[in-house]
Amino acid sequence: MSIFDELQTSLQEAVEIKHGKAQASRITRHEVADVKAIRAKLHVSQAEFAEAMGTSVDTIKSWETKRRNPTGLAAKVLATIQDNPAFFNELASH
Repeated sequence: MSIFDELQTSLQEAVEIKHGKAQASRITRHEVADVKAIRAKLHVSQAEFAEAMGTSVDTIKSWETKRRNPTGLAAKVLATIQDNPAFFNELASH
């Protein structure tokens, strides 16, 4: 199952839970990603990383300085990139 399929399934499950049609079957927690280390390993600028992630450079800076932590979808995408750096290239190409 691709990451996109997993995300779609998760979103459908979240809607069902919100409407009381289902109960959470699992809770997934991710470590807070070291965004600066991930970006350095990929050899990309903050601007390139922000564009691929669909966020602002200011958000990337906030994550890198630990003023804010990535949450939700961003946290899952970062965990995926951390585990599979090649995924970043796929993400950046869209």
